[in-house]
Amino acid sequence: MGKKIGVVLSGCGVYDGSEIQEAVFTLLAIDRGGAEAVCMAPDMEFPEVNHLSGEASGAKRNALVEAARIARGKIRNIKEVQAAELDAVIFPGGFGAAKNLCNFAEKGAGATIHTEVARLLTDMAAAKKPIGAICIAPALIAAALGKEYRPKVTIGTDAGTAAAIRETGSEHVECPVTEFVVDRDHKIVTTPAYMLAERISDAAEGIDKAVRAVLDLI
Repeated sequence: MGKKIGVVLSGCGVYDGSEIQEAVFTLLAIDRGGAEAVCMAPDMEFPEVNHLSGEASGAKRNALVEAARIARGKIRNIKEVQAAELDAVIFPGGFGAAKNLCNFAEKGAGATIHTEVARLLTDMAAAKKPIGAICIAPALIAAALGKEYRPKVTIGTDAGTAAAIRETGSEHVECPVTEFVVDRDHKIVTTPAYMLAERISDAAEGIDKAVRAVLDLI
């Protein structure tokens, strides 16, 4: 196990945290690629969504505690993780990426980024280390790095989200679900996954290719 790949989680469940299938496919692809995943999440509270009804429950959950479910307990507080210990970082999707790691879901291009997420992303970009983002998470990358780096990313084909990404100064590229987009200048790899996927196998294929592309950029 040589390479260490940060996996930034945002909770556990598509409507208020990390998309579980995307997170698991990411972890699987990292392991198959001979690298080691370093799971992390911010220690923060967020409003819980009932995943059966899709409605807000009124309860709160903690992103780090919830994400520990996906990581089987092997997870760190993101504030304790430095870019220097990682060879690359990947952000699975799920609404938590746009609601907990930043507030893109609410603010669009004017989103603010969670302080520790912004720190890690900025440090990784400055060190020219590869960054991967899946599903809606490329919007987080665009909001965090758009002004300075103007990265090329994809969330698939959703016109409204693509427009908000362009407003950050980033470039949006349309992409089918089983493919990915690489910004070679900035070492950023993105894939649509459940922004487009109708089938679990399609999401898995795109994520597997994207993770391999991230590993190839190290």
